[in-house]
Amino acid sequence: MEITPKSLYLRRRDFLKLGAGATLLASTAALARAKTEHGSKLAGVKPNPKYTVDEKQTPFDDITTYNNFYELGTDKGDPSENAAALKTRPWTVEVAGEVGKPKKWDIDEILKTFPAEERVYRLRCVEAWSMVVPWDGFPLADFLKRHEPTSRAKYVAFESVVQPSMPGVKGYAGIPFPYLEGLRIDEAMHPLAILAVGLYGEQLPNQDGAPIRLVVPWKYGFKSAKSIVRIKLQERQPTTTWSQYDGGAEYGFYANVNPDVDHPRWSQAKERRIGDILRRKTLMFNGYGEVAPLYAGMDLRKFY
Repeated sequence: MEITPKSLYLRRRDFLKLGAGATLLASTAALARAKTEHGSKLAGVKPNPKYTVDEKQTPFDDITTYNNFYELGTDKGDPSENAAALKTRPWTVEVAGEVGKPKKWDIDEILKTFPAEERVYRLRCVEAWSMVVPWDGFPLADFLKRHEPTSRAKYVAFESVVQPSMPGVKGYAGIPFPYLEGLRIDEAMHPLAILAVGLYGEQLPNQDGAPIRLVVPWKYGFKSAKSIVRIKLQERQPTTTWSQYDGGAEYGFYANVNPDVDHPRWSQAKERRIGDILRRKTLMFNGYGEVAPLYAGMDLRKFY
């Protein structure tokens, strides 16, 4: 969800139309942006001062109109233009696998059971651009613990929604669906990992992964699965979309932000913050050094 496959990187879109088609596209984009600008407020959300950064937050309009969400299209503006294609009600999230208490949740029950708080996190895309996003969410660990993981739960697998109305799933996105991602259980239980249900105090816009998405701020953004419908705890490392696409050659399972390890096609030493002109130095683990003990003894020179 957060990167450009090589096949897409090497070619341009060939289906944009002129004249009336362009007018219709612009109209659709305007309607989508208007919808996000007047989204429903999340009740009772307060900032958690422990999770913030001393950096300018990316404007709401940029966060909601510059996205990677291939189910809604492959260009950065496609997800906002096609946001209405994602239907977020009714919505359920199933938790299964190595748990003592499996359950299928209605999204509104999740919202009532797990109060959201504001956390301002850096977001670093593998494409070498970044944002600062005020997410509204709750710890993934709190959600998983409710289901009583067994001793065999070594990994957590995430599956995103596939709906026939989503234009990207009809064949031109170039990747397999449903979108699959995963974490080690200790990564999933880290306090920084959250399930986000909003941003800027409003319910999560469709193009940003409504109604519930993963946010893992020390990893490249493609690890943070959007529009989640299934979470499975399991003993073996889960298959991911990118391991299916290229065997993980360019977009690996761990994908920790590391300025010293280049992507095979570009440097990761610097990044472009959306809205800024000058590039800045990429921070190890995206600036979240507290996660380093999770990877003690691992070779961080590898592109995880």
